[in-house]
Amino acid sequence: MPDSEPGPGLRERKKIRTRETLRREALRLIAEQGFAATTIEQIAAASEVSPSTFFRYFPNKSALLVPDQLMDPIIDVFLQAPAELSPIAAYRYAVEQVFGQFSDPEWAEEAGRQALMYTLPEAAGPLYRQYIFTIGRITEALAVRLSRPADDPELRIAAGAMTGVMMQALHGTPMQPEMIYRALDFLDAGLPLI
Repeated sequence: MPDSEPGPGLRERKKIRTRETLRREALRLIAEQGFAATTIEQIAAASEVSPSTFFRYFPNKSALLVPDQLMDPIIDVFLQAPAELSPIAAYRYAVEQVFGQFSDPEWAEEAGRQALMYTLPEAAGPLYRQYIFTIGRITEALAVRLSRPADDPELRIAAGAMTGVMMQALHGTPMQPEMIYRALDFLDAGLPLI
């Protein structure tokens, strides 16, 4: 991915680190003692921040499980993907590029979070909102990539299909990048069931 723009400043990098520390410590505590037994106060203490700082980053404990940190990098790579790729192939390319940068421990952490997100009833509300947000972001990116109006209903349908494929692929156990890529290829081929 070309580095044409300067990266985030010191303040923004600190915010990103704090957010990811909160996430990492929450997942560790949840793995040790369960979701219900893990409190926001414990997560904040383990992250060396106050509970009020926690709420600047997440509205509630369930929101920690939503992988919102992946959307911006995926959209950035999607918009820069080779022009000859179909929109779905470009999205697959973006997902592969972003996920391909994960180390094994990072992938294990993400897989653990995804597993929790899909099995905890408490995560259903934030997860639904994140999928609606994701569909909107992909719709906007498709509009840019294809030079079409952002309110084109076909773009939203395509974005919904792409999001649906990701939902199903990420819901797999265990979560594997190859399954995600295969699912996006299947969608790009027109869902050939016969």
